[in-house]
Amino acid sequence: MAYTTINKSSLQMDTKLYTGTGSELTISGIGFQPDFTWLKNRSSAQHHQLYDVVRGAGKVMYSNLTNAEGTVTEQLKSWTSDGYVLGTDGSLNTNSENFASWNWKANGAGSSNTDGTITSTVSANPTAGFSIAKYTGTGSNASFGHGLGVMPDIVIIKRMDTADNWIVMSGGSSDSSPYQIFGSYDYYLPLSSTGAGSGSLATGDNRASTNSSTTYFNIGTDAVVNASGGTYIAYCFANISGYSKMGRYSGSGSTNGAFVYTGFKPSFILTKRIDSTAHWYHWDNKRIGFNPSNYILFPAQNGAEDAGATERIDFLSNGFKFRHADSDHNGDAGDYFYMAFGQTMVGTNDVPATAR
Repeated sequence: MAYTTINKSSLQMDTKLYTGTGSELTISGIGFQPDFTWLKNRSSAQHHQLYDVVRGAGKVMYSNLTNAEGTVTEQLKSWTSDGYVLGTDGSLNTNSENFASWNWKANGAGSSNTDGTITSTVSANPTAGFSIAKYTGTGSNASFGHGLGVMPDIVIIKRMDTADNWIVMSGGSSDSSPYQIFGSYDYYLPLSSTGAGSGSLATGDNRASTNSSTTYFNIGTDAVVNASGGTYIAYCFANISGYSKMGRYSGSGSTNGAFVYTGFKPSFILTKRIDSTAHWYHWDNKRIGFNPSNYILFPAQNGAEDAGATERIDFLSNGFKFRHADSDHNGDAGDYFYMAFGQTMVGTNDVPATAR
């Protein structure tokens, strides 16, 4: 059996850097039509902006805010076969300022999915273990289809019609399931804050079910995931050998820090401490990219890129390793969550240099 069905990771997920012009700007060279695009101004304090094709261009949400979905006209205006078109708004296109975008491939604008008790609109890329699902809540225990064909390891849900938290949950058919990254089906991390994980979604069943784990995701009655008449977007991710990996690690509190094995050289890493208040950390292989001085952005904050946080993390051929004892990502015996996507598999030769 092949190690992975993905021949080139960058055709499924890729980071794109650009410099703003202040005039309408077409960003190209991504290598595929993005279906989910996350953008951030690196030079100054601006919100993280998230767009997807299921909700449509001009429909924005912010990872660092709990705000309802907004409608904008001069930010991300459309997608192309190789990128996207930006308007003149300074939050994404200030003249001479630097920006980053992270792009995932799903499967276009989506189609009706009746696998769950709720009919959802789903854009799914099972090869890369990624899908986008939009649904309307019922207020009663329910489920929505995700289209992956396997149980998702992580599902990120955001209510669109009113202000509410971003919820990062793990899949799993029981608390002991290997897919249950957080160890309990009612446990979640808040993407839009630095808060610790919480088990407060115990009302109803918020996990995938045993009998239909490959087709739908169960949600309980908490309004953050299932208010009657509430509208929601869910980003669903499954581990794909050689391409993506989501899980937990324990910190060492040492500059010879925790090593996390992924089976590939990462291109994108997202981390969060689970057991206490801490920043979300976001690294990729395009912003400076010199180990271990990889630049940092903070998904729960609007601040500019932190280029002074040197000697933090090594992107290795088969995972990543921390070189700093910061408690936010490598405290002694700290409990941490991570998501990583790859730029190449172990043993291949197409590895960009990351050492000075």
